[in-house]
Amino acid sequence: MAKNPPHSLRDIGARVLHTEARAVRALADALPVDFEPAAEAILATKGRVILSGIGKSGHICRKISATFASTGTPSTFVHAAEASHGDLGMVMPDDLVIAISNSGETSELRDIVAHVARFSIPMIGISKKPDSTLMRAANYCLTLPDAEEACSLGMAPTTSTTLALALGDALAIAVMERRGFLPEQFRTFHPGGKLGAQLSTVAQLMHGPDALPLVEATTPMAETLVVMSEKSFGIAGVVKDDRLIGVISDGDLRRNISHLTNRMAGEVATNSPRVIRPDMLAAEAMAMMAENKITALFVVDADTRPVGIIHLRDLLRAGLA
Repeated sequence: MAKNPPHSLRDIGARVLHTEARAVRALADALPVDFEPAAEAILATKGRVILSGIGKSGHICRKISATFASTGTPSTFVHAAEASHGDLGMVMPDDLVIAISNSGETSELRDIVAHVARFSIPMIGISKKPDSTLMRAANYCLTLPDAEEACSLGMAPTTSTTLALALGDALAIAVMERRGFLPEQFRTFHPGGKLGAQLSTVAQLMHGPDALPLVEATTPMAETLVVMSEKSFGIAGVVKDDRLIGVISDGDLRRNISHLTNRMAGEVATNSPRVIRPDMLAAEAMAMMAENKITALFVVDADTRPVGIIHLRDLLRAGLA
């Protein structure tokens, strides 16, 4: 038996992905003329961006709405059928509606289309049929390429839903970047899980001034070892005029073990130590530790005054591993 028959599951999967990829490339190469005006309309919206659709298009609407909401554009999903039974009250004059229907003739969208026309609410239509009822009613028409579905029957929504989703992502990210949405704002909407941890700043995870293991350059090493033991970070910072000038690590102790007790902290310390700023991302601290094979970093201000310390265990506890 051949390992890869002509219609193996692997072949079918690859065919589906190639079919959808070709369609997405076609969309990227010929972005709808109304794309930029539609994005500008979203930026000008004082209320929320309402996504509406039904069936597979409804699922795509939910995801696009979630992307808008998580990137700084207030958004919600309104089920096209439920809109006819009271949920039209969720669509207000200051909102903007994005309606998705592959055919553009979805009957369940009728009432929401009439509602936005009645209250002069701007609407973006996404459909494969430029002359459909939906697209004729839309203020901004984002027409999808007339690409074949990836389903061998040509019936199951596959390529069409991928195109709608990709176009929604393009809109959301274009709006996000035009707004100048910042990483710390992104973290506000993603506080949980690994993504939230990666977007944490050093200041949010570090130990403050009271926890700092600091000694003067003239401090005897016997006293320095006590400080290192009490603070439990495995390092000590050497300061002069309140500025960090060196760091003593376990490696420094081993290199000076034969005459350690006869030396001062400044004689043992590694000068010009690696440090990090409080406004940097915790993920950058993790990368610095990994690159330099260290487990702790002093956090300093613009004048190299130590303001905190962050340890590898703090990063692991936050979920950065």
